Amino acid sequence: MDQSIGVPSTEPRRRAVLALVAHDEKKDDLLALARLYLLATAHTGSLLAAELDLPVERFLSGPEGGDIQIGARIVQGDVDAVVFLRDPLTAHPHEPDIQALLKVCDVHGVPVATNPASAKILLRSLSQAIWWGRDAAAAAHA
Repeated sequence: MDQSIGVPSTEPRRRAVLALVAHDEKKDDLLALARLYLLATAHTGSLLAAELDLPVERFLSGPEGGDIQIGARIVQGDVDAVVFLRDPLTAHPHEPDIQALLKVCDVHGVPVATNPASAKILLRSLSQAIWWGRDAAAAAHA
């Protein structure tokens, strides 16, 4: 399950390689495809920023309230989807915060993926919506 989204491979941890090319009249469409604004808790955000060289808005760590901070952004309508890869076999001291985040997603109709298989489906759905020119929020809440 370490494969990149949508890219079958026998190589462990193979990254997807995407070439972006657009005619001048289609540059805006290309930019729409490449725009994802990332939010993450502290450690996760630091890892993403360092490993993928992407900008990530970082909140506190989960146990320090980062899950709740992200939940607040969901309530404000600032989040289209959540990928929260959870380890169901390990106890977490901030389990009430995790449950609150998931509840906020349910209450506000924000799709949430909690394992790699559902994350792949969710991200494919969002990317297709962006590709077809639909607003990501409308696609996520459809």
